[in-house]
Amino acid sequence: MQTLSTLAGVQVQRAAAFPEKFADNPVRSVALDTLQRRNAAIDAAFYDVGAITAEEAPQLAFWLAREGAIVLVPPSGQGTLQVFLDPEAFFAAGVPVAALAVAGVGSSALGAAAFARNVADVLEAPVAAVVSGYGLADVMTEALGGYFWFGTLNSIRHLFEPLDAATKLFTRSEHAAELSSGAMWARTSKDTRTVVALLSDPRFQPALLIGHSKGNLVISEALYALSCDQQALTAELARRLRIVTVSAKIGMPPPFRQVLDVIGQWDWFGALNSRPDLEADYTVPRAWHSTNPEFPMGLGIDVKAALRHVLPMFDQPRPAGKAAVPFFADLSQRATAALASATLHGRAGPVPTS
Repeated sequence: MQTLSTLAGVQVQRAAAFPEKFADNPVRSVALDTLQRRNAAIDAAFYDVGAITAEEAPQLAFWLAREGAIVLVPPSGQGTLQVFLDPEAFFAAGVPVAALAVAGVGSSALGAAAFARNVADVLEAPVAAVVSGYGLADVMTEALGGYFWFGTLNSIRHLFEPLDAATKLFTRSEHAAELSSGAMWARTSKDTRTVVALLSDPRFQPALLIGHSKGNLVISEALYALSCDQQALTAELARRLRIVTVSAKIGMPPPFRQVLDVIGQWDWFGALNSRPDLEADYTVPRAWHSTNPEFPMGLGIDVKAALRHVLPMFDQPRPAGKAAVPFFADLSQRATAALASATLHGRAGPVPTS
């Protein structure tokens, strides 16, 4: 199977890159390497990693779980992917993208790139993927069950962000800018901050946001953070953006009304991590949480087929928006936005209500 071939290639390249990773940050390399390898294997189960070519796989090996990295993914056969460690490096490439994709199950660049490749093939245009990463904060959250109940508990990962950031003191390649800005102490994960940075920049003009599993929560956190501090930008984004969530129905700020929720018919995992009051706009028959077409018994969601089915729905007459919900429904994302705002502005900010 192409999935196993791609995974094997990435793991071989990662083993070869370990000495360089160790030199870059020995603390994080020793603590996280085994977990990061495991998460790449998880991504092979949940994403169409066969869409990543053997020539592209080595580019993902070193940055297999660098949280907040951006992978520029062109459609199949139209060039090779590129990895950027921060938004400015990404913007320097000057490549417009049609969508921003955030994966989330295994939290590796392999899954993020595979998910984005499926989206790029449908849109026939490049897609930017933000790597949700896997750091010490994620280890602590997972140990407490946060990834199984991420709709309610995953916000606790932000409580461990200072610990995660402190280990980056040992990283040669990325810590200077973050430490000097003080942003490392903001209780938001770097994946969320990267999505905020991209959407805040006028050079970034995608028409579509799409997430899978925990990636939907990252998108929601970013949009709530923007709605907390940048109302004018939020209004402009809400007019322009269309949002598709796959495998977890996560609430978005009220201004964002162009949202379609896709979930598998047999996806109990996604259902447990979804807001129960949100109805699915498209239920994929006989599908589970995986988006890998090679998943056993045909239980994987075909992302390309699902997108081709739901994208025309944006142009069809629809209700004015999802019904208003109690304040506590998205309290996790609202609290995260308020904490980030308070930290970055040196003040105690109210939890956003819109």
